[in-house]
Amino acid sequence: MLKKGVEHGEVLRALGEVFRAHGYEGASLTLITEATGLGKGSLYHLFPGGKEQMEAEVLADIDTWFELNIFAPLRTADDPARAIAAMIAGVDQYFHSGDRVCLVGMVALGAARDSFAEAVDGYFARWQTALAALLRRSHLTNSQAQRRAEDALLTIQGALVLARARGNAKIFRRALSDLTARLLAPPE
Repeated sequence: MLKKGVEHGEVLRALGEVFRAHGYEGASLTLITEATGLGKGSLYHLFPGGKEQMEAEVLADIDTWFELNIFAPLRTADDPARAIAAMIAGVDQYFHSGDRVCLVGMVALGAARDSFAEAVDGYFARWQTALAALLRRSHLTNSQAQRRAEDALLTIQGALVLARARGNAKIFRRALSDLTARLLAPPE
């Protein structure tokens, strides 16, 4: 049971920040209990599968946010420019202008990657597919749309890493701004 007033979503957000700060491997039970304010018994009651279940639920929570705020709007938008602007704004908001690392990307690079490979691949694949579909609706060929969508994910992930490494959020915002222009450029 959760302590009175503590919601499951709050626990997942706290867990996500622990995993972002320390990685899956470095997220000790001590760090997790400190961040969530829950004792070991409460944590194992909520997550009988232990840390692996915690990470899986955090990834699912991130996935749900992106599905609602990024992927679905890309799939259903009529106006590509407006949809791309909304995606860029949502990405900037979610990643705190480059100050927040991509936990899905961290998992992809970490030792626990194989345990969460399906969730990680699904997240990136659905994003690329939704963006490519939008770009095809803006009169790009399938090949052009796929390449631009892939470039978008590469740009976002690379900009997150570089902005964090350099301690300069302007790098992330500049990359997003440049990305908008590249995505909306006329077909070649």
